[in-house]
Amino acid sequence: MASSHASSPPVGSSTAAPPLIARVLAVLAILAGGLCGGLIGFAVTDISCTDGCTGTASIAGLASAIGCAVGIAVVAVLALRAMAEWNAKEIRDQAHQTNDT
Repeated sequence: MASSHASSPPVGSSTAAPPLIARVLAVLAILAGGLCGGLIGFAVTDISCTDGCTGTASIAGLASAIGCAVGIAVVAVLALRAMAEWNAKEIRDQAHQTNDT
């Protein structure tokens, strides 16, 4: 039977997961990028339309926001995975050094 604490690392052990601040900054970057993409998409469509197409501009803004947020999310996930891999390598290297001595 699995323990409910199986996913948390034991006290005093190090984990390869990126720090909480890195994950929070990644989420904030995704939100900010989506907001900027949405504003740019809305503004470009609103300026290029001569008949006051607020509905079309809103749809373009939403599509731009989603596109930008997805793009930034891909980059953020890749960066966090690279960070985790780097941390895991450092932990393995430290473990090998302590085992060799």
